[in-house]
Amino acid sequence: MSFAIPKESYNGRVLALDFGKGGKALMIGGETALPFLAFEGEVPNKPVIAYEIQDSAPDDWPDTLKEIYKDVSGGPVTWAKHCQDKLGAKAIALRLMSTHPDRENRSAADAAKTVKDVLSVINVPLIILGSNNIEKDASVLVAAAEAASGHNCIIGKAQEGNYKTIVAAALAHNHKLIAMSELDINLAKQLNILITQMGFDKSRLVTDPMCSALGYGLEYTYSVMERIRLAGLAQNDATMQPPILGDIGIYVWKTKETTAEESDVPGWGSLKERGIAWEAVSATAMLTAGSNLLIMRHPDAVEAVEKTINELC
Repeated sequence: MSFAIPKESYNGRVLALDFGKGGKALMIGGETALPFLAFEGEVPNKPVIAYEIQDSAPDDWPDTLKEIYKDVSGGPVTWAKHCQDKLGAKAIALRLMSTHPDRENRSAADAAKTVKDVLSVINVPLIILGSNNIEKDASVLVAAAEAASGHNCIIGKAQEGNYKTIVAAALAHNHKLIAMSELDINLAKQLNILITQMGFDKSRLVTDPMCSALGYGLEYTYSVMERIRLAGLAQNDATMQPPILGDIGIYVWKTKETTAEESDVPGWGSLKERGIAWEAVSATAMLTAGSNLLIMRHPDAVEAVEKTINELC
């Protein structure tokens, strides 16, 4: 008696979203099945990994990560070009950390210049991220969106406290938009509804339900992402059908496992290998939960996750 693989079928679809322009433009989403289960439906596009860069040399990254970029992290233009030309980045995520009031408090005009400078040296798609200060991002991302007009970027993150101005900027300059809520499916749904009520098409949205690292709430993040994906596929909830973002690096590289010296925890093994593994495992978990787009930092972790994606696809 032959064995037939049990199959689930869904009446919903994850919305497909493109970003970038020309031959390097990328497409994410579009699937009608849970992650990597192509035998149950369509999975037309692989998840995409973007390399994170910052607009000033990061002072809060562990030395094992700083060392990788020590020759290029002094300027975002050099850093972006290195990721594209040397590391083969498919996309780049520029985080405008220096605009944060508690950092260098650089102006929106400074941020706009940085965006223009980076776009002038790369041809891969760009994701433009603020510093996650709600008030400051409202002005910074408006200026950044204008500076990147015509490049079909993804900008963010729009949150409940600042989404109106950021949505208006994304509309005016024809960008895609990240909508971020704080680990609650109902908050994610509410924010997506509020944004679409402003006339922003849901097919141009990326949902960011927030992320976490292995050992630091990963299970909760996983369950929230999985519920969002199931709501979009099984319940055909249109507000839950945009692609999902997993902003991995920012959460992984501040955990104890990626920073504790070997002399302090000799049983944990190599600090360098530990950090790579922590980012790669966290990222892979987000992929299986439903993430279509990842933002990562360490090239070796990216390589490991890319290999996993190719094998599963």
